[in-house]
Amino acid sequence: MKNTLLGLNTSELCALMQEEGELPYRGSQLAEWIYRHGARTFDDMSSLPATLQTNLAQKCEVGRSKITAMQQSRDGSIKLLLEMKDGARIETIGLPYADRFSCCLSTQVGCPIGCIFCASGQGEFVRNLQSGEIVEQVLTLHEIVKSGVIQSSSRSHRIDHVVIMGMGEPLLNYESTIKAVQLINNEIGIGARHITLSTVGIIPGILKLAEEKLQVTLAVSLHAPTDELRKKLIPGMTRWGIAEIIDASREYARKTGRRITFEYCLLDGLNDGMAEARELAGIMTGLNCHVNLIRYNPVSGLPFRAPSETRVRMFREILRSAGIQVTHRVQRGADIDAACGQLRRRMEKLQP
Repeated sequence: MKNTLLGLNTSELCALMQEEGELPYRGSQLAEWIYRHGARTFDDMSSLPATLQTNLAQKCEVGRSKITAMQQSRDGSIKLLLEMKDGARIETIGLPYADRFSCCLSTQVGCPIGCIFCASGQGEFVRNLQSGEIVEQVLTLHEIVKSGVIQSSSRSHRIDHVVIMGMGEPLLNYESTIKAVQLINNEIGIGARHITLSTVGIIPGILKLAEEKLQVTLAVSLHAPTDELRKKLIPGMTRWGIAEIIDASREYARKTGRRITFEYCLLDGLNDGMAEARELAGIMTGLNCHVNLIRYNPVSGLPFRAPSETRVRMFREILRSAGIQVTHRVQRGADIDAACGQLRRRMEKLQP
């Protein structure tokens, strides 16, 4: 079996080159080609001697996946379906804004959490992604953005922000996710403060992440102000209550000096009432946090709806009047299966 290089950092690539009888600096060249230039094959690495290119091709592979589907929204958002070596498929999304180009990364094939309103939670969990498979999503999106094949009004022509909140629960794939973050930061060159890692509230993972001293933003997907309601919306997350998650988040903020973001997906008639808004404001009081309200992006085959913009505004104003910093995330990609797991789910249904 060939060694996969994508997922190795510069030091590891230098060590590999030394093992092969090459000068260590060849590893730095490999890292430059893989992470900065997005090389897919060794033939692309023009600064390497032809003999080394041949030797590498015999023993190693870069490890890039193939794009099996691509959609672009009217708002410029891009959704890709990528197929791994073993045939597993994952989604990744590119989100253009006026001043930046973000990408949303998956960390697992499927998701074990089972949020009842999420397309990813409806299918079976298959496996964790390796660090290289996570990082590769950034490289592929960057490749597409740079090629100019998509239409975008963004002034940024490269991926410069990363949100790890695609398919899967990142903190249930802790080691691969953290290594991917380090590769994105150190090898690709995206600043840690431009990386957001989302979790449904895996407390051991939150506390362990606090010790890493990474300057990433932690986003906790809360979606409910009470344990009773949260268990209904997220049946796979009953081990820890909201109070424990808030305590762990407070500890993360204390140790890292970083403000916590709480994600709250508003579902019509379920968690979008004024009573829920007041309860949410109550548990956020005194916490260095920011609440990001997300108007639900409907998923075909699921019975949930998005609340009206008026209702979203009312919910937001209750939080604001309580002194909570709050924003309403603009809905993106509604016309291209942009909700997490939708494209993969639809494509799997088309398989014979």
